[in-house]
Amino acid sequence: MKELFKRYKHAGYLLYMVGYLIVFQFLEKTVTTNFHEIHIWIDDEIPFCEYFIIPYLMWFGFVAVTIVYFLFQDKKGYYKLITFLFTGMTIFLLVSYIYPNGHHLRPNVFARDNIFVDLVKMLYEADTDTNVLPSIHVYNSIGCYIAISKCPKLRNKKWIQTGSFVLTVLIIMATMFLKQHSVIDVVAGMVMARIIYEIVYHYEDYVDYEKKRPRLVWQK
Repeated sequence: MKELFKRYKHAGYLLYMVGYLIVFQFLEKTVTTNFHEIHIWIDDEIPFCEYFIIPYLMWFGFVAVTIVYFLFQDKKGYYKLITFLFTGMTIFLLVSYIYPNGHHLRPNVFARDNIFVDLVKMLYEADTDTNVLPSIHVYNSIGCYIAISKCPKLRNKKWIQTGSFVLTVLIIMATMFLKQHSVIDVVAGMVMARIIYEIVYHYEDYVDYEKKRPRLVWQK
């Protein structure tokens, strides 16, 4: 047990999630009515589609499985992944505290009555329509895909690369078709992902480029 703990002590960083959930729940209970509404005209053009609840819920497994895989299989990638995820999640909490936000996009009535609508109703009850900017569903999905795409052990596994990309796209779409997020939230999540990517992964990309760049005969 001592050897096992020593080998995987980096798993301790996941305790951040405990603090994150505590702060998030605090915000959920305090940001209820007095908030800045997030809305853009495109939101009204996107129809509600309950079937997107499937990829939306798959997000939880996607993030969890990705973290666990890197925890045991790629320590360097694990550090980069959790640095990416936790940095964005911390920024999200700060934004939610400084700029209380929410939306009024959810439908009051549903055109159909099926198991998917029932799941959406359960989601709405468990998750409020506040604290939505930027979308962590979008941000973390992109973060997991980036980690998978850069993992040496997974680079040549096309079905994993393709599958993770398709799932990421479907999750991003789901946030809008389920009326969980405004397009503004989605774009903000993408922009934040791009910025944090430059901080976490850019140096490694530069080094890889320098190693692979063809050298002229007079260059050492």
